[in-house]
Amino acid sequence: MDLDLRKLRYFVAVAEQLNFGRAAESLHIAQPVLSRQIRALETELKVQLFDRSPKGTALTQAGSQLLADARPLLAQASALLRRVGVADTFTVGFMPGLIVTSALRLLASRHPGLRIEVVRTTWEDQVEVIQDGRVDAGYVRLPVPMDGLRVVPLFTEPRVAVIPATHRLAGKESVLEADLSGERRVTHTGTPGIRTVEEKLEHVAMHGGVAILPLSTAVFYSREDLVHVPIEDIAPNEVALAWAEHRQTPLLTEFIAIAQQV
Repeated sequence: MDLDLRKLRYFVAVAEQLNFGRAAESLHIAQPVLSRQIRALETELKVQLFDRSPKGTALTQAGSQLLADARPLLAQASALLRRVGVADTFTVGFMPGLIVTSALRLLASRHPGLRIEVVRTTWEDQVEVIQDGRVDAGYVRLPVPMDGLRVVPLFTEPRVAVIPATHRLAGKESVLEADLSGERRVTHTGTPGIRTVEEKLEHVAMHGGVAILPLSTAVFYSREDLVHVPIEDIAPNEVALAWAEHRQTPLLTEFIAIAQQV
C-alpha cells in the first residue's frame, strides 16, 4: 500500500487541532473535503484514527501512534524534496524573539500557490535544521559553525541582562559587565536542564541570577516578575540569514533578497 503524504499531512493537522473546522482553515481547504480525506485514510489503513462525538474529537490509540510516526516522516519527505530542489513548500527557521512575518508575507504575495511554513529553533538546533534540510533557510543568531553554510548579515541588536524585578540592579537605565560580577549566569550550556528561553526565564525568576539575551528576545518574553537592563559594554547580537552552501534554488535566491530588503 502506498501512503498518500497529502492525506497524512491532513491527518496531522486534525490530530494537532482536534477540531476539523480549525484544521481545515489552517490547511485552506473546505471542512467536508478534509473529512472525506480523513475517512479515506482510515479506510486505506483499515483503522479508526479519531473518536468523533458531540463532546469533540479525540485520537484513538491507532491515531496517537500514527501521529508519532507521521511527524518525522513528513519532515523527512519535505527535507528530501528541498534537497533536490523540488518542493511546494518553503520553510524558514527562526530564533526566539525574531519576527519574520514581513518577509514571509512578501514571498507569499509573489507565489500564491506556495505553502510557507516556519520552524522555531534554539541555540542547539538552529544550524542543524538547515544542514539536514528541515528548513530552506534560517534566521540565526551568530556565532554559528560556518562549515557547509552560506550566511548574509541582516542586523545587530543590543543585549540585555534579564534579572528578577526585586534584583538590586532592577530600575537601572543601564549596567556594565562589571556590575554583573559575581552574579550567577543562567545559560543554555552552563545550567543543567536549560534548553529554551522559557526555561532560562523560569530559572531566573525562581532561583535568581542573570540571563543575558538579545533585546528582542527579552521584549518578546516580557513578564511582570522579571526586568531587562541594557548592558553598555557588551558586543551586540548579530542576526543573519543562513542556508546550506550546496543548495541554490531560484526561490531561495529570491527569499535571500527579500530578507535583506525587509
